[in-house]
Amino acid sequence: MRILLGAQSCGYGPISKLVAVSRMLHGHRRTFRGETVAADFARRNSEAFDEIVDGAASAHTDLLRSSDYIISVMDADLVFQAYSAGRPAMMIDSLLSFWQLRRPSAAISELCDVAPRGDYRALIQHFADLSPHERIYAAHLLADVSLVQNFPGVPERAQDIADLSTGQVYVTGPITDKTGLHDANARTGSGFDLLINLGGFKNFLLDYDRHNTYLMLFDRWVPDLLRDWPAFRRVAVCSGGFGQGREHQVEVGGSVAEFTCMPQREFLREVATAQHYMLTPGLTAIHEAIQLEQMPLALPEQHYGHIVNVESLADTLFAKQATRFTQLIDGYCAPPDDFEGTAAIVRQVGRLLEDDGAYTRFRRGMNEAIEAFVATSANERADGVAELRNLLRGPSFHDIVSGIFASPSAQLIGRAQ
Repeated sequence: MRILLGAQSCGYGPISKLVAVSRMLHGHRRTFRGETVAADFARRNSEAFDEIVDGAASAHTDLLRSSDYIISVMDADLVFQAYSAGRPAMMIDSLLSFWQLRRPSAAISELCDVAPRGDYRALIQHFADLSPHERIYAAHLLADVSLVQNFPGVPERAQDIADLSTGQVYVTGPITDKTGLHDANARTGSGFDLLINLGGFKNFLLDYDRHNTYLMLFDRWVPDLLRDWPAFRRVAVCSGGFGQGREHQVEVGGSVAEFTCMPQREFLREVATAQHYMLTPGLTAIHEAIQLEQMPLALPEQHYGHIVNVESLADTLFAKQATRFTQLIDGYCAPPDDFEGTAAIVRQVGRLLEDDGAYTRFRRGMNEAIEAFVATSANERADGVAELRNLLRGPSFHDIVSGIFASPSAQLIGRAQ
């Protein structure tokens, strides 16, 4: 069976999940189709696919029609393409409770009930008034199978989709690379004193060379981190923003920080063996950390979704220790909106680059948070990992996907006729 796979090009969360899924599908021809940050990650982990094709789904209609099955991770347009072409589709989502709907879900369902087939442009016009978040919700309703990663609020939303759709809906546990995590626990990494994970970074607003004040802040802060914490002799700062010729290194007093972007499974080995781990609070990174028995320190939010993630985990050790710009920047405020909130973060982080006094407060606040984090005992960290694992657990994603693809073809084809 030829399977066409695609992921929302928004950081590394969606595409890392797609890579994990693709690695489970040996015996099928796995074709990745995508662009920008998703394509960059796919090429960096090319062994997970049999073929990599650059470009948007709408530019590859023939490829889509020649595929037997479509798998999308949070890429609504790919599901719309599959629906229009009459191909069966699976929608995978780790952020179901995050999507902000301006209209009732029943109203979106009514649009889906009369959505035209056979003409992608007509379908897009049909959904033209939907917001980007509502389009993802519509994609779940049109998909033959929806798999959604557990998180506070997800079971309720999943039930809503199940009530409104004739497709199959599954709430799952972590959507991660099961084999890669097992291997990471069994192998030896470099053993960095500190590993900092800034994720893929690029999304609908953020980019490596524009709206990039967050990356610029870490370029400024990490040398000061080495000065303030001489025990961190070897530091790695990992991000899509530090790949493809943007790798660099700084040295302060004999301590070294490497700014880099590693292939996924190499990165997981480094997470498993790092003495201390800091991350921007994306859900994939959190899940990988707790499966590797690492209790991470949450860095300040890079985009609005990170604020929601930390607030949704309130009362956990992870959330209590998390660093937040509300604590680090005077007068900080991010509107409760995906785009506007992220744009506000970019602007206000820019203040730290322009105002030495504001930067000094940030540096001092980060040092206080790191001091408390480093002082956390091994037992406290283990309890923090267990706390998150219990809160976020669910049925095995690997087992559900394996069961679906072991089913007779009629179950895969579902409603797509």
